[in-house]
Amino acid sequence: MNKGIRDADVGIPPTSRTIAIDFLYLDLDVCTRCIGTNANLEAALSEVAQLLRAANVAASVTKTLVQSEEQARALGFVSSPTIRLNGKDIALEFRESRCESCESYACNGTVNCRVWVFQGQEYTEAPKAMIIDAILREVYAAQPASAPAAVPFEDVPENLKRFFSGKRQQTVAEEALCCPAAEEAFCCEPSEKASCCGTADSASCGCK
Repeated sequence: MNKGIRDADVGIPPTSRTIAIDFLYLDLDVCTRCIGTNANLEAALSEVAQLLRAANVAASVTKTLVQSEEQARALGFVSSPTIRLNGKDIALEFRESRCESCESYACNGTVNCRVWVFQGQEYTEAPKAMIIDAILREVYAAQPASAPAAVPFEDVPENLKRFFSGKRQQTVAEEALCCPAAEEAFCCEPSEKASCCGTADSASCGCK
């Protein structure tokens, strides 16, 4: 096989334009809404891949873990998860509801995550059909829109502040453990708890 063959040599026109797809999220470890939306985004991209090639359109996907209030402010990030196509949020309505899977991070209250509204129904994960619909609308738009810059705002929602605060506290607590989490079950014998962890109570020790 001649690997030097170019698209033009076989009659395949070069990509005419690119759709920028941004996936912004708070967590892909415990947040079921982020995890599910990420999976649906991947499935949607797989389904439309052939159509994009036929339309000479490329998809550029960027996934961003939003880790602080400062980053959220700079990105104009107000709800998790978020999908943007060429800088535009695909969610036409802003709705949120309590996300129990994220509450392990929030010590000071509940955490709300995005609710997606598609064809009159609510979903806690962005439906694959909704993502495909948004991509197709962008592909066949009469005038392809240029990606607007993210609009920073003065403050992030209290909901996100609680999440970031709780996650910081959790990180500090984990770093304070006398041994890495993967070694906790083996790093101390019960008789050594007092000297290892400062407590003789194995039930409250980080090395239990």
